[in-house]
Amino acid sequence: MRLSAGTPHPLGSTWDGRGTNFALFSANAEKVELCLFDNQGRRELERITLPERTEDVWHGYLNDVSPGQLYGYRVHGRYDPEHGFRFNPYKLLRDPYARRLAGRLVWSDAHFAYRTGSAREDLSFDRRDNARGVPKAVVVDEAFNWGRREIRPNIAWEDSIIYEAHIKGLTQTREDVAPGLRGTYRGLAAPNMIHHLKLMGVTAIELLPIHGFVDDRRLIEMKLSNYWGYNSLSFFAPEARYGPDNPLDAFRTTVARLHDAGIEVLLDVVYNHTAEGNHLGPTLSFRGIDNTSYYWLTPDNPRFYNDFTGTGNSLNLTHPRVLQMVMDSLRYWVEVCHVDGFRFDLATTLGRGVNGFDRGSGFFTTIRQDPALASVKLVAEPWDVGIGGYQVGAFPSQWSEWNDKYRSTLRRFWSGEAGLIGDVSKRMTGSSDTFNHDGRKTRAGINHVTVHDGFTLQDLFSYSEKHNEANGEDNRDGSDDNHSNNCGHEGPTDDTTIVALRRRLRKNQFACLFLAQGVPLILAGDEVANSQNGSNNAYCQDNEIGWINWDGLGRDGDDITNFIGHLATIRRDFPQLRSQDWVDGRRADGSYGALWLTPQANEMTPEDWNFPESRFLAYVLGPVETSSAPIFIVLNAASENIAFHLPRWPEYKSWRQLLNTAEDTQSSAEFSSGSETNAAARSVLAFAGLE
Repeated sequence: MRLSAGTPHPLGSTWDGRGTNFALFSANAEKVELCLFDNQGRRELERITLPERTEDVWHGYLNDVSPGQLYGYRVHGRYDPEHGFRFNPYKLLRDPYARRLAGRLVWSDAHFAYRTGSAREDLSFDRRDNARGVPKAVVVDEAFNWGRREIRPNIAWEDSIIYEAHIKGLTQTREDVAPGLRGTYRGLAAPNMIHHLKLMGVTAIELLPIHGFVDDRRLIEMKLSNYWGYNSLSFFAPEARYGPDNPLDAFRTTVARLHDAGIEVLLDVVYNHTAEGNHLGPTLSFRGIDNTSYYWLTPDNPRFYNDFTGTGNSLNLTHPRVLQMVMDSLRYWVEVCHVDGFRFDLATTLGRGVNGFDRGSGFFTTIRQDPALASVKLVAEPWDVGIGGYQVGAFPSQWSEWNDKYRSTLRRFWSGEAGLIGDVSKRMTGSSDTFNHDGRKTRAGINHVTVHDGFTLQDLFSYSEKHNEANGEDNRDGSDDNHSNNCGHEGPTDDTTIVALRRRLRKNQFACLFLAQGVPLILAGDEVANSQNGSNNAYCQDNEIGWINWDGLGRDGDDITNFIGHLATIRRDFPQLRSQDWVDGRRADGSYGALWLTPQANEMTPEDWNFPESRFLAYVLGPVETSSAPIFIVLNAASENIAFHLPRWPEYKSWRQLLNTAEDTQSSAEFSSGSETNAAARSVLAFAGLE
């Protein structure tokens, strides 16, 4: 018996050492055919009807199929787009559970289930076979020797410092990484790359999407690509372009080496939509397998999709099989690839039900009870583009969230906007107005000033306007709400005054990021003044615009890697900066969590808080352990020096300077309590209390 019924679980292709079981979910299919291909994926060798159907899972077992076999599916059923059904057996479909992909997508009209160009495009059935231009799934052997040394770092949230990076862009131009490793999974774990991360105190690297993704046809025709990778089609397969020989093992080897260095690996995952686009998009996988199950369709006209994501479609996680796929994918990356956490793109969509966002949805409930995910880090991008999509602060207590309120406030403050000190005080102390509820801790907020989406830190202070002309959309794409400041000149300049100011402002943003309660997130390349030439939407720029320019590494004026390392040391030495408890003011016993002071070292009054031209904020965070000292923090965003007094407390006779962003070399000068000194224009200072 070469072909037998096999089992409906697990889904996907599973090799057991003797043969391979194939299982595919489709609630509305009438027949499912497994197609086997030659090693090049060019010729279909055999077409086999899966013999059994169990609870909407079609399955079969072939005892002569082993790892390396290329395959795809053809799914038969009703073609009636007006009612949401889009089956077309002429289209070879990618297994949603594929662990590896072979080949690349070659765009043609054959990938569309309808006859393109017809009067009613999406209703005209197309009979062209698209198999030659479709990547094939590959049967894999998941065995991997992690070795005895590999130990997951398990970094506490309060000790975490996250570094967001793109696999290719991080090392593509880095000369101290071996040429053959640049731009690949293995390049992440190159010795010099790890050394660089350790210098900054980085504890976790957060990778832009590595799930198998598709380059949009429109971008290919413009000679661009979906560089960032937010166009997923395979939630189990590592993207092959970053490890063409064996991407799964290349990625796992990299994870093991990063773990050996004490660095966690977080994945940016895109479960909110797929690469199949809107109702006029291609039929590559989910649409042809079971369109009405996988996607949110408009109830009154299921020909169209509910688009909460801005991409044309939205995955429907209220369907139990779609939710199962997402959960199976998360467990796969944790159990098989040993990743340490996830950042969920447009996470509001994942928690949507028929009545909008629901923090008690099946997705959140299922994650909460899953033992495999109990110890991993969960980070939400807490918004989407649908109605009620902005949900910052509304996620369940075990989640952390990107804190865009921190980003906006600190950008505005250091661009020179006045009257923000009340808001700045909240952002520097964990954004309690947003996250202090339901038992949540300060780690709920992931503080950031720059991320992949938007200006780099260098460009934030070099451009007042976005410059996205290279994207071919007449500079209409990308946000216009950047709160940037070009410091007097648009773009690069040799003016030494402007160059020095930009450097100071970069240091100020980093200083605030590390002195703020909450979890700091750094954008890769900001430490070496990486620029994208004013682009704030480099999603399609797989070139020098999107790659990190490491020319600033080791160059005075550009490289502030060691300065960031100094900030990491301060953060480590003062536990109140990492405290998971919310700060309060002066307590009945005279102790305090935070004291907000005027330049004269008096406690602030309502009039002080409401001064409309305020650009100066000073405060003390009290000790949280018997062996720790208070830390006094001064933020001066004014364009002039401001004199201030060190706090007056009998128990602290002097204050030792820890930080002054106006100084190129950090000194450790001591100042007696109550003494006066100056905060240079646009600077950050910090002092430790000495008994």
